[in-house]
Amino acid sequence: MKSNAPSPPVGGTSQTTVRVGVRRWAFSDVYQIILTAPWWVIFTGILAAYVTTNALFAMLYLIGGGVDGARPGSFEDAFFFSVQTMSTIGYGRMVPTSTFANGLVAIEALFGLVTLALGTSVMYSKFSQPRARVLFSQRAVITIHEGQRALMVRLANERASGVVEAQLRLVLVRDEVTREGELFRRFHTLSLVRSSSAVFALSWSAIHVINESSPLWAETPESLRSSRSDLVASLVGLEETTSQTVHARHTWRSDDIAFDHRFRDILVVHPDGRRELNYDRFHDIEPLAARGEPTPAA
Repeated sequence: MKSNAPSPPVGGTSQTTVRVGVRRWAFSDVYQIILTAPWWVIFTGILAAYVTTNALFAMLYLIGGGVDGARPGSFEDAFFFSVQTMSTIGYGRMVPTSTFANGLVAIEALFGLVTLALGTSVMYSKFSQPRARVLFSQRAVITIHEGQRALMVRLANERASGVVEAQLRLVLVRDEVTREGELFRRFHTLSLVRSSSAVFALSWSAIHVINESSPLWAETPESLRSSRSDLVASLVGLEETTSQTVHARHTWRSDDIAFDHRFRDILVVHPDGRRELNYDRFHDIEPLAARGEPTPAA
């Protein structure tokens, strides 16, 4: 059955976007939904499906009869006979005797084999799905770096293993009006001081210098808000242990961009020379004036 209902909201934009008029099958994305669902949703769904299907087969056994060893009219016995049949346990205390019951057993046994194979593949795909486990700073800042105005975001690798050949892209997405008066949602790739890392193991400060060629030149908090600007970071690399491609994405809204602020230092050097990264301060920012640095006009 095809559905013309609005699609679910699409994330990653300043305002929730709803797709209208997209013709799609109602269950065309079940596999994708399962892979992206949290584990508790998957286990709850499996339990609900298991109990429901066994209850349906139990009612059919009660209607058709022909199960020797089961108490007459007992839904409990019929339910547990269905459980034994679907899982091919077959204790032997209850057995089908009629043609209808034997046919139903054959159908349920086949159903159990198929669902076990599908469930195993889905669980393995979910379990083995590579994840980057990248921590992104809650805010982006426009600050002063090496005497120049710059946009800065911070990333950290939460895994013990590194991400090899990591590639980072930073994109500014905003509404723009063409000469003909049409409204477009445009993407501007921001050049970074360092857009790649041989091994992304600890933290990474991504820096975009704001000069006259930058899309952020002369931007203010008000102009970013009025153009519904978003800042999107996309990281792709190879997980060091499994050599699988991993990726991570994060979006900052216009209100998440702090002007004339800087990130607090997370690097602590101990007297014995040991270096420590304090991730408790990973998201902390402070005004430039707090460090005695100039706060240039936007």
